[in-house]
Amino acid sequence: MDQNFEPDNGAKTARDTRADRSALMTPALLRDLIRIGDLALVGLLGCTIYLIRIHPVEPERLGQYFAALVLALLLLAVTGQMLGLYQPSVIFERRLRLGRSLAAWALVFAALLAVAFALKISDVYSRVWAFSWFLMGTSALGLFRIALSMWIERQVSNGHFANRTVIVGIDQQAKSLADHLAQGDTLQTRILGIIEDQSSRIINAGAEYDHLGDLDTLTDMIRAGEVDQVIVALPWQETGRIRTVTYELAQHPVTVYLAPGLANFDFPGRTYVSISGVPMLQLYSRPFSGWARIVKGIEDRVAATALLVLLSPLLAFIALAIKIDSPGPVLFRQTRYGFNNRPIDIYKFRSMKADADAESVTVEQATRNDPRVTTIGRFIRRTSLDELPQLVNVLRGEMSVVGPRPHAAEASIEGNPLNEVVERYAARHRVKPGITGWAQVNGLRGEFDTEKLGRRVEYDLYYIDNWSVWFDLVILARSIAIIFGDKEAY
Repeated sequence: MDQNFEPDNGAKTARDTRADRSALMTPALLRDLIRIGDLALVGLLGCTIYLIRIHPVEPERLGQYFAALVLALLLLAVTGQMLGLYQPSVIFERRLRLGRSLAAWALVFAALLAVAFALKISDVYSRVWAFSWFLMGTSALGLFRIALSMWIERQVSNGHFANRTVIVGIDQQAKSLADHLAQGDTLQTRILGIIEDQSSRIINAGAEYDHLGDLDTLTDMIRAGEVDQVIVALPWQETGRIRTVTYELAQHPVTVYLAPGLANFDFPGRTYVSISGVPMLQLYSRPFSGWARIVKGIEDRVAATALLVLLSPLLAFIALAIKIDSPGPVLFRQTRYGFNNRPIDIYKFRSMKADADAESVTVEQATRNDPRVTTIGRFIRRTSLDELPQLVNVLRGEMSVVGPRPHAAEASIEGNPLNEVVERYAARHRVKPGITGWAQVNGLRGEFDTEKLGRRVEYDLYYIDNWSVWFDLVILARSIAIIFGDKEAY
């Protein structure tokens, strides 16, 4: 049975409870949604006009119209790409948005006419249908771009597409970098201010930019959802300071860049990206952003809803068995740390005696043949059925079905918090915790020491870096397969 332990990461401030700004709508995601919108508009109009004009529907000609529709959509996708219709420079430029969109549609229609005449099949199609499709498509795409322009400009004025950026460093290099970014693409980057990793030096800094504080301040800002990316711009010779800063930032759900000229120690496998024309070494990226976050959220809620419905008779039976087996509540609630190190209350079926200290404030790891475990509790712990109430946590958006297992808030090894025992332990909190995980299906359950905890962290970080829907399905299938055969569960 996976044990419920979590490090004590210190007191939480009031800022930790503030809602995190949504990372869903990124320029890349907006580009894809606009492309889908264009294709959907053109496709739906073609179908609608066909159903209105060709009445009753002629089955023998349906395939010919369908072929024309598919060809038009393919041409629109290719033409839009060739004209740069979905590039940020076009999407965020008012004078280019409408003109290029209509030009792309005109080229598509011209290409369709050319193909029809070349193949001598123009008489197959209704001219009223064709020109109605072109005119209504032009109007629809134009209105779509006008409405889109109004929405984009409103979002831009509120700073929704700009990555809220903090620069670490106060020397001349950091200030020059901030100046360049501030003069560049403000749609992409908004400088919040500068952080100094050595607080005693802040008083020596100039006043060109807001000096936000030290690394503790930056950590609070990240946990409050106020920062999207951090650029480390420390002197290249300060390798110790760079290591300290990047190690701390690696524990948080924020994108981290190392400014050019500072990479005098190895970051294997990292890639360079351009921010306002300045190359940056991307050290870490926020997991599950854009489409990945949408897909993961849909997956969690669909799976949790389906499992709750399908397993409701089993849940009721377990609840009744617990009530009959021993006095006390059916469920117990425990505080653990979730996404971004925020405390959450998770639910489990009670598997121990109601007065057991493992299910009170003091947390001790459960052991094999633990006398605190009830008869029913031993079965539901061995089969992981005690975890099923956490499906409610998934529906509440606090957990995922698959993800790193959370540990109890008071967990420790020999009196030391878990994040002090294993390097990068806190990096597990860059994503939501899960009911089951990659570590668990690889036999890493039950009691743990420093070595076993280290292996769990390795598996959890591998899952975060390699997530896919297929990976989640594999983990779910393996979780079901080991319910009755896991010797490490008790």
